[in-house]
Amino acid sequence: MTLRTTLRGAAVAAVAASLAAGTAVTALPATAAPGDGPGRAMAAHPGQHAGKHKPAGPGKHKPRPGKPRPGKPGKDAPTAADPDFGPNVTFIDETWTTDQINAFLDTVDDEAEFSLDRHQVFFEPGTYGSAEGQDDPATATGIVNAEVGYYESIAGLGAQPGDVLINGALHVEPVVGCPDEPWACADPGSLTRFWRSMSNLAFNPIQRPVGEDAARPFPAGVTEPHQMRWAVSQAAPMRRVDVRGSLTVFGRYGEFASGGYLANSRVTGTITTGSQQQWFTRNSEVGTWDGGVWNMVFSGVEGAPATDFGQDLGDGVRGVKTTLDSTPVSREAPFLFRGSDGELKVFVPHARTDSQGVDWGTDAASGRTIDIADVYVARADTDTAASINAAVAGGKHLLLTPGVYELDAPIQVENPRTLVLGLGYASLTPTAGTAALEIGDVPGVVVAGITVDANVPESETLVRVGTPGGAGGDASDPTTLSDVFVRVGGPWVGKAVTSIEVNADHTLLDHIWAWRGDHGQGIGWDANTGAHGVVVNGDDVTATGLFVEHYQENQTVWNGERGRTVFYQSEIPYDPPSQDAYRDGDRPGWASYRVADGVSRHEAVGLGVYSFFNQGVDIRVESGIQAPRTAGVRFRSMTSVFLNGSGGINHVINDTGDPAVGGFASPQVVSYPPTS
Repeated sequence: MTLRTTLRGAAVAAVAASLAAGTAVTALPATAAPGDGPGRAMAAHPGQHAGKHKPAGPGKHKPRPGKPRPGKPGKDAPTAADPDFGPNVTFIDETWTTDQINAFLDTVDDEAEFSLDRHQVFFEPGTYGSAEGQDDPATATGIVNAEVGYYESIAGLGAQPGDVLINGALHVEPVVGCPDEPWACADPGSLTRFWRSMSNLAFNPIQRPVGEDAARPFPAGVTEPHQMRWAVSQAAPMRRVDVRGSLTVFGRYGEFASGGYLANSRVTGTITTGSQQQWFTRNSEVGTWDGGVWNMVFSGVEGAPATDFGQDLGDGVRGVKTTLDSTPVSREAPFLFRGSDGELKVFVPHARTDSQGVDWGTDAASGRTIDIADVYVARADTDTAASINAAVAGGKHLLLTPGVYELDAPIQVENPRTLVLGLGYASLTPTAGTAALEIGDVPGVVVAGITVDANVPESETLVRVGTPGGAGGDASDPTTLSDVFVRVGGPWVGKAVTSIEVNADHTLLDHIWAWRGDHGQGIGWDANTGAHGVVVNGDDVTATGLFVEHYQENQTVWNGERGRTVFYQSEIPYDPPSQDAYRDGDRPGWASYRVADGVSRHEAVGLGVYSFFNQGVDIRVESGIQAPRTAGVRFRSMTSVFLNGSGGINHVINDTGDPAVGGFASPQVVSYPPTS
């Protein structure tokens, strides 16, 4: 049995050979829970309460009770071609039995929501599991069948998704709050199923409940034959996946869900969305689409339903779907693959304009291939900002293996066309009040698969693309941020004025979630402070799949000309203590999506802004969207939603649109400015 890599830290790696030997295993240490102290890895501030727990540093985890952690097949040394990816990356190949695969996956799927552990799992090219039980999942045996947990990324290493075929399912289920009557506990359901991903795989879907769920009276993990469940919310992308059957993206019993993102994928059967509040599908192929709650957007999707947003569908129901025939600017995310010579490589797709459907090409016309020898493989337990920056300045691309990187200076990218690729939700956190990542005035930089956590002292900006007033943008090779997720609070106290600042022209933002935490550690109106999620100063910037939530002023600010957004989802902050604390001058509240008054051309399609003021105070937002009223600034398919609580949103955009105040409402505006 061949194993060419590593596991989850020394504790899990120590049992690496136990599965192959059939040896019994015992419970292992797991992740320390992040504390509520003043940030991560910071010296105690004067006046800090004695005994208050701070998060442990990398590799210094405090044991917590957990399920037994079986090991994985015997660990051999990596091949000469493979670098050392550290203790949190696993490669599975066809020498593993199905039982061994499932047992291993069960060891990495139970991280807590704000755990400090990270996991990347790769499947080498091959076929895994048996298709014999595909027509009756309840009796199927020999399938690969596991849930996917927090901070777990699973990917294939083929050049095509079909190079790794899984007979079975890698699935996400909602929180089960009421096992005896799950239909009575829709909340939280999948509302907190964040930070996990799947890519570059093909599935013959055969799903069964696993583990604890299988013993419940009403298991969550049951699906129809030839169907797999991916019941997620934000920051849980599915990319470059070939589902040879159907996909459901909500819980079996209708639990709440707030997703989601699907790109460059094919689902031959039906995608069933059920309770999903919103969903963005880009450059994919679907057999049939079923469902929609408030805002379902399709861009360059073959088989997408027709636009019906705002149309009267009868029985008091209005359409919620918006379809664009093509995506104005797109670039698929980079990925690792195993070359025909047996060596690992990274493929970086080219940017495309007006694109449709999937693009799984890996030839020179589709993108560029980077040899692993040209990539600096960083590890959180050994690298610093200085060592990373030295490698990048020397011309290396950067691969961040899973872990939490504590940075006393920003990672700086000054060479054009540099790749920064994170594995397993690699997380960057600044410890000295700086940014975590700064990109200079150079074109073609590609950043994908990273999480950035604010810390203390406060940062002015966490991710900066280009310098204010600088040059460097290139329409044919745009700097691209894909699957970049920012958090202000949650794991610990964090403060940042702006999470992402885009100064470079022609930048592409593809699947961003900027989140000022509403739960977790370090949460409070005066604790995890953050004014803006995304500020765009550059011209000709495009955002596809932009999620920005809970910031304390305008959450997205667009100052540049000719900006474009395809799909926007935002929740107003829950926690303003009063209207006076949450006011934009004379205007009640702050619009979530703000186009600056001086902008003459802008376009946005498929926007939803929701409110849940939970302080028991009647707080209003004058409008979820604020923009100059001019012919060159155009919006389509907008909604405001009152979720719960008090107060609400007076108008959808400017002074247009009915209120969503005081009780559930989801008013729509089909287009703005009005045509008549």
